[in-house]
Formats: sequence, C-alpha cells, structure tokens
Amino acid sequence: MPTTDHATINRNLIILLPKQPALDWIMQVDPHPVEGLNLDELRQEQEVYLLSEGSVSTREQAEQWALKRFNALFTSFLNSWFTDEALWPKHRTRKMFQDWFEVQYHSTIWDLSTDPLEHEDWD
Repeated sequence: MPTTDHATINRNLIILLPKQPALDWIMQVDPHPVEGLNLDELRQEQEVYLLSEGSVSTREQAEQWALKRFNALFTSFLNSWFTDEALWPKHRTRKMFQDWFEVQYHSTIWDLSTDPLEHEDWD
C-alpha cells in the first residue's frame, strides 16, 4: 500500500463481469469483431457501480440488487457495444442476465487520492 494518506469511503461496489454468452453475442453480431477477443480481455474493463454503504452487505444481496435492475444494467452493457438496438437480443430475461453476467461485490473501497470526488450527470 502506498505511504500516502488513505481512507475508505462510505460506498460499496458492484461490478458486472460478462460471461461466455455475452462474448458469443458480441462476436456474432459485430460486423468487424476484434481479432482474438477473448473472455479475459472482455472482462478487463467494465462499468463499476458504487452504492450507498449498507444498501447491500453480501454477495447475495448484490445479486438481488442487480436482478431488480437487470433491464437497465443489460441495456447499458449492450449499448456500450452497439448503439443499434436492432442488434440487441429481443427478449432479455432475468435468467438470460444471470447467464450473461457474474455479479461481484466489494464492501471496502479505499480512496488513495487527495482529489475531491466529482459527479457527472449522464441524463
């Protein structure tokens, strides 16, 4: 750990990691697929969701949190790959979401920066 000042922040973290069906979809619909794209590479850079401390406190609760929001989370992932909704799977279900994503939960977030936190609205 660096020798700079550090502290935890009052947030929990959820990451959705794509599984093989997500990669299969990308490779199937992409007219110019990334050569050699594999699951490890796909899982390297994913969106991170910070939640209020205490809103979830276990991996199981994190999975339930994600399942309640599966449509919005699924849409965000699909849109990050292709903005043409005609390429998206038509009938997305909770079961499909579970087949496509692994939910990771982290309860401790270290803030090693002295920069202030900033928020940017995406509306």
